[in-house]
Amino acid sequence: MCAVAVGPERAERGVASVPWQPSLCVVQHFPEVVLLYWRSTPRTPRAQSRSRHILRVRGSASGGGRMELLCGPERPFWESNLTLNTDSPDLPECFQMSILPWVPCIYLWLSAPFYILYLRRSSRGYIMMSILNRAKTVLGLVLWLVCWTDLFSAFHEINQGSHKPPIYFVTPLILGMTMLLATFLIQFERLKGIQSSGLLFIFWMISVVFAIVPFRSKIMQAKQLLLSCFNEKPPLFSSTSTDPNACPESTAGFLSKMTFWWFTSMAIKGYKSPLESKDLWSLNKRDKSALVVPDLLRHWEMEKTRAKSRDRTVKDQAAFTKTMPNAASNHVGGATVEEELLLTNHTEAQRPSFLRALIIAYGPYFLIGSAFKMLQDIITFINPQLLRMLIVFTGTAGAPSWWGLTLAFLMFSSSILQTLILHQHFQYCFITGMRLRSGIVGAIYRKVVNLMSVDAQRFMDLTTFLNMLWSAPLQIFLALFFLWQNLGPSVLAGVAVMVLFIPFNAFIAMKTRTYQVEQMKQQDERLRLMSEVLNGIKVLKLYAWEPSFQQKILEIRQRELSILRRTAVLSALSTMAWTSAPFLVALSTFAVYVSVDEKNVLDAEKAFVSLSLFNILRFPLNMLPQVISSMVQASVSLKRIQDFLSHDELDPESVDRTSAASELAVSVLNGKFSWAKNNQVTLENINVLVPQGSLLAVVGPVGCGKTSLISALLGEMEKLEGHVSIRGSVAYVPQQAWIQNASLRENILFGREFEEQKYRAVLEACALTPDLETLPGGDQTEIGEKGINLSGGQRQRVSLARALYSEAEVYLMDDPLSAVDAHVAKHIFEQVIGPEGALRNKTRVLVTHGLSFLPQVDNVLVLMDGRVSEMGSYQQLLQQNGAFAEFLRNHALEENSGDEEDLLSVSFEEEEDVEEFPEDALSNHTDMVDNEPVVNEARRQFIRQISILSNDLENPKKMSRRRRCSEKKHAETASEKKTEPKMEKLIQAEATETGRVKLSVYWGYVSAVGPVLALFICFLYGCQSSAAIGANVWLSEWTNDARNLSSSQPYSLQQRLGVYAALGISQGLLVMLSSFTMALGKIQAARKLHLALLENQIRAPQWFFDTTPVGRILNRFSKDVFVIDEMLPSTLLMFLGTFFASFSTLIVIVCSTPAFALLIVPLALLYFFVQRFYVATSRQLKRLESVSRSPIFSHFSESLSGCSVIRAFGRNQAFISMSDAKVDENQKSYYPGIISNRWLGVRIEFIGNCIVLFAALFAVTGKDSLSPGLVGLSVSYALQVTMSLNWMVRMTSDLESNIVAVERVKEYSETPTEAAWEVSERRPEEDWPTQGQLEFRNYSVRYREGLDLVLRNISLRISGGEKVGIVGRTGAGKSSMTLSLFRLLEAAEGEIIIDGVKISEIGLHDLRGRLTIIPQEPVLFSGTLRMNLDPFEKHTDEEVWRVLELSHLKKFISNQPAKLEMECSEGGENLSVGQRQLVCLARALLRNTRILVLDEATAAVDLETDDLIQSTIHTHFRDCTVLTIAHRLHTIMDYTRVLVLDRGQVAEFDSPSRLISQRGIFYSMVKDAGLL
Repeated sequence: MCAVAVGPERAERGVASVPWQPSLCVVQHFPEVVLLYWRSTPRTPRAQSRSRHILRVRGSASGGGRMELLCGPERPFWESNLTLNTDSPDLPECFQMSILPWVPCIYLWLSAPFYILYLRRSSRGYIMMSILNRAKTVLGLVLWLVCWTDLFSAFHEINQGSHKPPIYFVTPLILGMTMLLATFLIQFERLKGIQSSGLLFIFWMISVVFAIVPFRSKIMQAKQLLLSCFNEKPPLFSSTSTDPNACPESTAGFLSKMTFWWFTSMAIKGYKSPLESKDLWSLNKRDKSALVVPDLLRHWEMEKTRAKSRDRTVKDQAAFTKTMPNAASNHVGGATVEEELLLTNHTEAQRPSFLRALIIAYGPYFLIGSAFKMLQDIITFINPQLLRMLIVFTGTAGAPSWWGLTLAFLMFSSSILQTLILHQHFQYCFITGMRLRSGIVGAIYRKVVNLMSVDAQRFMDLTTFLNMLWSAPLQIFLALFFLWQNLGPSVLAGVAVMVLFIPFNAFIAMKTRTYQVEQMKQQDERLRLMSEVLNGIKVLKLYAWEPSFQQKILEIRQRELSILRRTAVLSALSTMAWTSAPFLVALSTFAVYVSVDEKNVLDAEKAFVSLSLFNILRFPLNMLPQVISSMVQASVSLKRIQDFLSHDELDPESVDRTSAASELAVSVLNGKFSWAKNNQVTLENINVLVPQGSLLAVVGPVGCGKTSLISALLGEMEKLEGHVSIRGSVAYVPQQAWIQNASLRENILFGREFEEQKYRAVLEACALTPDLETLPGGDQTEIGEKGINLSGGQRQRVSLARALYSEAEVYLMDDPLSAVDAHVAKHIFEQVIGPEGALRNKTRVLVTHGLSFLPQVDNVLVLMDGRVSEMGSYQQLLQQNGAFAEFLRNHALEENSGDEEDLLSVSFEEEEDVEEFPEDALSNHTDMVDNEPVVNEARRQFIRQISILSNDLENPKKMSRRRRCSEKKHAETASEKKTEPKMEKLIQAEATETGRVKLSVYWGYVSAVGPVLALFICFLYGCQSSAAIGANVWLSEWTNDARNLSSSQPYSLQQRLGVYAALGISQGLLVMLSSFTMALGKIQAARKLHLALLENQIRAPQWFFDTTPVGRILNRFSKDVFVIDEMLPSTLLMFLGTFFASFSTLIVIVCSTPAFALLIVPLALLYFFVQRFYVATSRQLKRLESVSRSPIFSHFSESLSGCSVIRAFGRNQAFISMSDAKVDENQKSYYPGIISNRWLGVRIEFIGNCIVLFAALFAVTGKDSLSPGLVGLSVSYALQVTMSLNWMVRMTSDLESNIVAVERVKEYSETPTEAAWEVSERRPEEDWPTQGQLEFRNYSVRYREGLDLVLRNISLRISGGEKVGIVGRTGAGKSSMTLSLFRLLEAAEGEIIIDGVKISEIGLHDLRGRLTIIPQEPVLFSGTLRMNLDPFEKHTDEEVWRVLELSHLKKFISNQPAKLEMECSEGGENLSVGQRQLVCLARALLRNTRILVLDEATAAVDLETDDLIQSTIHTHFRDCTVLTIAHRLHTIMDYTRVLVLDRGQVAEFDSPSRLISQRGIFYSMVKDAGLL
């Protein structure tokens, strides 16, 4: 009789102990597994016959009868004794002749229609007939002939009289037709340019696998499979054939694509030597911005059109409802208000959906990845079922070894298939993410707004895990289904625990999100302040304010770290939940299972299959909340992007540009303008008529609307009323020169063809020719960000040259002459703008403060408070005797002067000696602050990588421009320019790190954490892994009790449960403790490293900031500090976790099956090589990707600041193409980066799958000596190791990438610092200096080591209370003197003595705190006005109000609601330039020191403000020693003495009257200024 054991009773009936015999009588098919039952009595021949008969009957019942019609009665379709119940298994002949050949044929015929349709729609060109193609075709035809031969031989045998069943005709016929279809597809693919066919590869592979049994002539199919592994040449005329560096993916074969073998060449190259940009492959055409962005924009435009049409439909319905004659019949009093309200609300709700546009554009490709994900989810659950079979096999005495080997190889194959499919899923998801980022960045760039990086990145990150929204529930459902099959209702206990964890995880996620938002605010505040400090570092040093601002930064940092600490606590709890949840679920399930029924015995099969299912559950349970959180973030980003892209654009029709013939080139009739529709009116009642070829000057006080008028003419403002017309092309010269980060020539050409003669004439006219001689690379010299290495005047002249070269018809110039010296202004006016200049026949609108030019213009327009006050010729306005005439009279220094020289801005140089520069002429930026608010804001936004959007969605450019209406660019900087000679680049590109990170860097981080703490963390991880192994070994021993139910058990059930629970819970607690300890360590390291960096940078000498871009320093405080704060610790956490998990697995497998130890060395070597190949390549790809990302933001920032110039010159499309090219360049390094992860994943997981295979094989071969518990333990550990190994390599790479942040921070923490702030033994008296006497003794100075001296042997003495003016040509050394006085430059030789004290011997703050300077560029910091005046709060409010009154600001501040607590925006941009300069004057008055230095302090303000400042200086600083670097000579004509510097030496030093009488340099300068 047969002993049939079903379900739980099997152990009781002792099936496991029955020896295997070949006399198997029956096979029972259960849902999950084929269970074998054996009989213990010998089988008689009659019984055998009866058994065979039973099998046949059963076969007939299940469809075998129908197969017998095809195969004949003597060929059964299925025989268990032939296939399963034998040591030498085989398949029945009928099965071999039907199912095996039909399956691949069915696959091909089902797939072919869809594939042919796909090929018809996607032609890539055709491929010439090659040897490979001929071989495939010939083999296909041969296979067809073989099939027909089989068919005809069957007919022949029938003719010979032998009987043949129908299968001999049906199968060859099906196969023959399929071979013809395959051959047709081979040729059709060639004509459509398909180089490698996945469809045919799978077909041939299935055919070969299924043909292994009936091998015969199937060798040809194997040849076809072999040929399918190779791929054809690229199609003719395809892009790949012309691209010298095409990505090999486009030409890779199907197998190569599935395994990412095509990437191996780059991995090898990256291993041999660090990768460079030139090694990167071109981006695939399908992923380039040129295709991706227009595709998205097309769908977005369709979506906007659809939304508008819906709006119109609803409005029409609303109108129809209101006008219907019978509409009121059902209501008392007509149509209800509610109805109208509902219709109105419905109309408002119709908005275009950006999400729908994204889905239509990129959804179909993403869905392919989703299909792969679904397949992978299903395959995931195969291995637990195979594990169940393996445990049953090992517990069954006498089971045939081939069955165990088959299970082992099936587990291996299932794992391999899962690996390949999973990485294809990731490939599709990441490429979709790439395209999303390119599309969104491109769309937003085209809109030109300031949220680019973060929102696009969020979408990119989300695509990877978006499928988890449906995949996680699917995996949870399947896992619970199989668990129910295994353990029955007991699994509900585990589900209950999981449900309890959901609110716990949700609470942690919610709190973490809250803390993250709070931390981002603190981080943003810290970076904003840090950015201000770095931009204004020179001012901080001059005022000795560094400690105050350092303390402010540290206070913010402390708040940031406290939030980080709270986040770390939550993270530790989350990690514990992640680790403990599956264990607690298992514990509760097992406890309930063994407790509810005494018959329920926990055996190895149930325990370890359940554990593997619980481990599968872990991932979806933890991922689902994260995905939902990411979805919420992405939805916020989506709304922001959608709102921005839906926002109103500048109306291109606001300015009529039709080229109809007219005498008027520019006309504005009844114009009314504002910066935004809902904003207050900026200009109103504007009427301007400018005849063709005329010159119109626009004048008026600060803030009257001059810049706004130019913007209105450009179409940059909202036109509320009126008509604006411009005839012909436009060139625009902005008030603040916009310079690209490109060569000087490229800045002037601005995309136009180079014409030598015209170019030279433009340079000459704009006074740029002398500059070229001093620039290291001539006109090929690279200009830094925002023109940082040009003086203000040079920048303005380059901007003017750009306009002049464009040969436009209308020139709009916004105060281009204020930033240049007087004689240069005169030269430019005469040569370019004036009646005899190069533009004499062009129409010119010139905003100016230079009164001397007004007599030469055709018309003057006077603006007052946003209205046209007066307009007419110069003489007409004088005769009208209005406000303009009054203004002229007040500021003229001579009556009836026939000399038309500039009375306001005076020359420092003679005309024949224009702009002499020292050799180091390129780093002239006396102040790192640039008062272009939009540029600064954009730059700060991108450096911080934080995109914050105001609720009103107003364009920030417009807002800031409204505030700075008609402000003037600062006068040409006269400080010496500081660039190393013989260099074309001022600021070298930041070096990309190459090679492996030094061990000293790792030690630096360990030292910051604390070596003892670091060891303790490792110890805790070891303990946690030991607890985990202990729990599982204990479970293994527990399950072995099931085999010895009859004998007494060493431990009771309660003891088993108790110890298992104790070990598991202790693991969770150890995990939490190790996370807590790691958190303490990371916060300690973060504090130490940031503090060292901050202290060093605050104390760095000025030359360091002159030669290092602010962005580069700020990057240390933003990106690198962020990595140290968050990314590096989490990477370390993951690395330690995966390392100990992998190590634990190897220990368990070796202890279970010692023979496995022999394989550890070869597998470890293979693992090591793959890891090194990957890490070397991946690390460099990440660095290249990081380096190529910066230009995207720099270009965006640059475009943002110059968008009005770009639009005015019509260069929109060119800049869009540049942006796309930079995005593509970044994607070129990003794409190999994600492919490297796929390449690694396939190979590392292959090693992991080998571990699974060998663990199973050794379990099979040693099953006689192994208990099922040990087998379950060993193989279940092996199944988990794949992910651990993969992540360990990834974390190794991330660790090497992230630890670089420590290296970069340490590099800038060890730069040279300036002298001590205080020298205790050399502190001067409290009231020093009492007299204000200054003496320079043989003083020489250079900007930094290796450069020439900028001051040579200066010896002079200035008595206390003297007023000394300092003048000289550009580069003479004027600013160097002030920098030397404050020791921003240290003496090369000689010394400076103030009141008998050598300044080199005292502390820097003791010196700088006793001197006062009003700098050339007024720098304010964000914060209250009071903080800007008195950051150390040393003075009372009364004193502050007094200095505000003296500096003529009291009225303005009194009118502010917050008074002294009025908030100044970043850079003081909510104040005009003049007001900022008055705030600086108030600072000086508040300090009230004996020595005051004015560094061209009034060069950037109008005449009225200049008069206010001068009168205050003359009265309040009457007894002080005043040194003034003068730009307007009339301000120093009443000074005690004037110091004339020439080439760094004292040329003249005497009273103004004597110097004029000597007729030297000073005389010529005064004459040039029209003061003689």
